[in-house]
Amino acid sequence: MPFYQVLCIAAHNPEYVRDDAFGPVPCLISQPPKRQIKTLVRLAATHVLNHGGVVRGIQYWGTETLPQRMRSHGISHEHGDYWTMHFDVSPERQKSLSKILRRDPRVIRATVLKMGERIEDVAWKYPKTILPARDITKVP
Repeated sequence: MPFYQVLCIAAHNPEYVRDDAFGPVPCLISQPPKRQIKTLVRLAATHVLNHGGVVRGIQYWGTETLPQRMRSHGISHEHGDYWTMHFDVSPERQKSLSKILRRDPRVIRATVLKMGERIEDVAWKYPKTILPARDITKVP
């Protein structure tokens, strides 16, 4: 099974940011946005697991201002919640996961990257140390 990485930008709900006299300030109540992201990640992970795949890791990168205004499902977004997931699954299931994420109204953008076919393609290898050739017959 090939190794994949999905990078997803989820819609950040503006009701979780309150306006102050000096501009928007994130609320101290962080449960609802986390729950929204948690259900989206759980949807993607269970899709992979239910079809014989393996989830290698999930990372939440936090809420960021988007580099430009992005439209998705008829709504314009300025902020997004970034997260990634590394997984192994068949190519057919990867396409169906991509389709599910595209249709979800919480997703602004989702990109699936193929990391490699085998573990050797993805695993980091220590660089081989090449020692300079020395002639041991010559003594200084």
